Amino acid sequence: MESENLAQSGSNEEAVVTNNPDNSVIATEDPSRYQSKEEKKGKFWAGLLKHLKKEWPLYAFFVLPVIYYVIFRYIPMFGNVIAFRKFQAGGSIFGAEWSGFKYFKMFLNDPAFWSAFKNTLVLNIAYLVVRFPLTLIFALLLNEIKWLPWKKFVQTVSYLPHFISMVIVAGMIRELLSTSGPINSFLQNIGQQAIEFIALPEWFPTIFVVSGIWQGLGWGSILYLAAIAGISPELYEAATVDGANRFQRVLHVTIPCILPTITTLLILDIGGLVGSSGAFEKVFLLYNPMTYETSDIVSTLVYRMGVNSGNYSYATAIGLFEGLINLVLLTLANWISKKTAGNGLW
Repeated sequence: MESENLAQSGSNEEAVVTNNPDNSVIATEDPSRYQSKEEKKGKFWAGLLKHLKKEWPLYAFFVLPVIYYVIFRYIPMFGNVIAFRKFQAGGSIFGAEWSGFKYFKMFLNDPAFWSAFKNTLVLNIAYLVVRFPLTLIFALLLNEIKWLPWKKFVQTVSYLPHFISMVIVAGMIRELLSTSGPINSFLQNIGQQAIEFIALPEWFPTIFVVSGIWQGLGWGSILYLAAIAGISPELYEAATVDGANRFQRVLHVTIPCILPTITTLLILDIGGLVGSSGAFEKVFLLYNPMTYETSDIVSTLVYRMGVNSGNYSYATAIGLFEGLINLVLLTLANWISKKTAGNGLW
């Protein structure tokens, strides 16, 4: 038995142990030690090719996403060079002349940029503070529903708003909040004056956050539910034997087990605090010049400066600055998470 165990483990050592016909143990040199780099390289590529032939259907799924990201995400990065060059429509895609940090200095001294930057932070932080705990709580509550038909019904109803086009959502919001809409009709029926929600800047953050919760609450709980489904039932059984009630099982079993998922999602959300591309459609469809004070964000400013005004270099400089800030926030959040909770994206 000892010689068999030695033979099994010998493949990972510098020597291979074999049995002689007279049952004596002989140590022989591992032939792989004397393979040249070319032989090892050829063996690696042969193994890789064999693996690809065996698992090609799985890798085929990656083709379209990779093509999409290469064409629409990576190739456009080369266009960021016009943030440092003077670009004019119809000219070279890389700009006519070198301008250095001219456009960065311009927007850093532009009060409109800092107003949009402040609004972006306010809207994203408010949305994160409200949405993040609500999606976690909603997932925990869904997990506690034991009657499967009711659980599926709640999940379906909560997921549906995510698949509604943002154009339709914006139209619904405008109809609900118009002076002749149901909300103002209710206010008038109880003796209150109608409120022009869409035209008042102080109401825009509330409209943005509440509509976002309605549309993304169910969809945002999917990852939490998937993480909860991977928890071993034995942990719950052990907690029940120890006398833990339902709330204590959630607090001491469920949440600690899904903590890595919570941390990962929080890091990603913090990394997008300055990013406004995800909110562009909703803000663009709901805002108007009367609400610029609280609704104008970085992406809408970039749209107006680039598309409407034709100042592409200026708009590119703002977008590049926004991306760098997001990268710094993501790296900082990941570092803090690894130092405090021991979990991170990398």
